[in-house]
Amino acid sequence: MGMGRTSWWPATALALLLAGCASGGPAAFMSEDNRGISYTGDRGVGSQPFPANHRSEILSYLRTYLNNPVGVRDGVMAEPVQRTVGGRLRYVSCLRYAARESDGSYRPAQERAAVFVDGRFDRLVEDAGEVCAGSTYAPFPELAGLTR
Repeated sequence: MGMGRTSWWPATALALLLAGCASGGPAAFMSEDNRGISYTGDRGVGSQPFPANHRSEILSYLRTYLNNPVGVRDGVMAEPVQRTVGGRLRYVSCLRYAARESDGSYRPAQERAAVFVDGRFDRLVEDAGEVCAGSTYAPFPELAGLTR
């Protein structure tokens, strides 16, 4: 009986160790300072399809991401371009906007990067400085029309 009770321990410890190593999941390819939550599985495909619904997918996400999506100001967006994110080629669309605070004031415009995997929205990178360097922005008036 003593042998059976202790034989599970090495297998359990190994399983927990391996689970800890793999816990990064699909977002594991983000750099440490740009770690984000990944919503789509990453098949590791080198050639990525263009995200045809990028505008509507970004708006859908921002509707839930922003504490108060009503009245977003100064919304601009760059068309998706291929960039290397965490060592992998992805389509990235950069955004800049000023969101309304809960007290009705506005914080300064902030830059974000919407990352797409397999043609679908994957995540929003908050610290988008390097990823969005050199982006060409155009007005994104749909941001001002967001509702709760």
